[in-house]
Amino acid sequence: MRALIKLVSLLIAAGFILGAYFKYYGDVLVGERIIGISVLASAFVLMPLFLAHRWKGKRLQDYTLTKENMDRMNKKNSGKDSEEEDKSDENKK
Repeated sequence: MRALIKLVSLLIAAGFILGAYFKYYGDVLVGERIIGISVLASAFVLMPLFLAHRWKGKRLQDYTLTKENMDRMNKKNSGKDSEEEDKSDENKK
């Protein structure tokens, strides 16, 4: 998977370079089309491949804001807030 992502990213980068070359030294319309196809390929091919590779084996539920996750975060923050208040009260004395 990693090799495929590297290959696709190199091909897209080569497309950008080739498109810029055509745009400045050749036919402007062809250069803009090559750059546009490279942008579309990076958005609809490279990004999903990368995301699938990075999220492999991870649970999506850990990264979404559900009621359970919000309660857990509030519980952690309320414990920290009370500790910070205790420390600030001690510093005032």
